[in-house]
Amino acid sequence: MGLWEAITGRSKVRPANLDSLFLIPSAAITLQTAAGLTPTGDGSVCYRSVAGAGFHETQSDLVSLLNGDRSGPDVAVTTDDFGYTWLQTHRDPSDMAALCTDLHAVNTSLEAQGFGSGLLCSLVPFTDTAGRKVGLVYLYKQGSFYPFAPTGPQQRDNLLEIQVRDTLRSELPIEQDLSRWMALWGAPGL
Repeated sequence: MGLWEAITGRSKVRPANLDSLFLIPSAAITLQTAAGLTPTGDGSVCYRSVAGAGFHETQSDLVSLLNGDRSGPDVAVTTDDFGYTWLQTHRDPSDMAALCTDLHAVNTSLEAQGFGSGLLCSLVPFTDTAGRKVGLVYLYKQGSFYPFAPTGPQQRDNLLEIQVRDTLRSELPIEQDLSRWMALWGAPGL
């Protein structure tokens, strides 16, 4: 932190490295072989909606772009209990590269149109044969990932989260500050 940032109490925001989303397909292989977790084919981007025609036009264009191809993903837009919007896509679980491309396109489009400050995270869920679920969460403002494993209403499997963190430590930029591992209760796909 520089002198000006110390005086004003502001720090520079580190730009997101959205290309990190393309590390997920190889991480998915590692999760499958090491922990028996397979991708569900779902993926979503969470952001804060903005009032105004420009934002709604951008969101509408994104949905149209993703829905435009017959082989494209199924797309849904929902709002959670906290007022955040989730743009969810679904692809064949074996096509993680296409899913990550969709998520990247949503993030970069919102960023390019000036709505990057409203981006919260991207989420890619995984499951195993026992029914356990875990999501790889990409924190937009931090440029890092963390696992989130809900087990029920307001409950999470911390042991599974730590196992996934340790399994993927060498493949993904993992968020080291555990206080940033926020619970995404009711997130689409989880």
